[in-house]
Amino acid sequence: MASFNKVILVGNLTRDPQVKYTTGGTAVTEIGLAVNRRWMDKQSNQWKDETTFVDVTLWGRTAEIAGEYLAKGRPVLIEGRLQLDTWDDRESGQKRSKLRVVGENMTMLGGKGDNPGGGGGGGGGGRSQGASQPRSAVPESDHEPGDSGGNYTPNFDDHPSSGSQGDEIPF
Repeated sequence: MASFNKVILVGNLTRDPQVKYTTGGTAVTEIGLAVNRRWMDKQSNQWKDETTFVDVTLWGRTAEIAGEYLAKGRPVLIEGRLQLDTWDDRESGQKRSKLRVVGENMTMLGGKGDNPGGGGGGGGGGRSQGASQPRSAVPESDHEPGDSGGNYTPNFDDHPSSGSQGDEIPF
């Protein structure tokens, strides 16, 4: 059976990126992306807007570049893949899941003046790619994301891009 897992998104950051480092020294950041869709409702003959919020995880140099140059509101293009994380909620004991994007390439859009969140800078159009080898997701059986009070906190033990075994995501 053939399969293909590729996502391309263009949207605006919902918060400033905060770069953290695993115990092995690999940079990682979680960014929020607001992706807008506009369409004409033929019944009411009015334009309708819809916003989808997507969580994206960036690793390595791509995470560092995001932390250095991106800020809330900044437009960005992300290429990556979908990953489903599942875990048992500690409070309710229920099975939980979260679909997120693991970003493999990032393109900053807009120019210096297009950064409403301030900070950052560095101009637009730059392209940041992660390591020269593609990053692959950790099989779900190899990690168990925890849930603390309903807040999702992934655990990326043994992530292939970290370069060492046993690294944990620091947030």
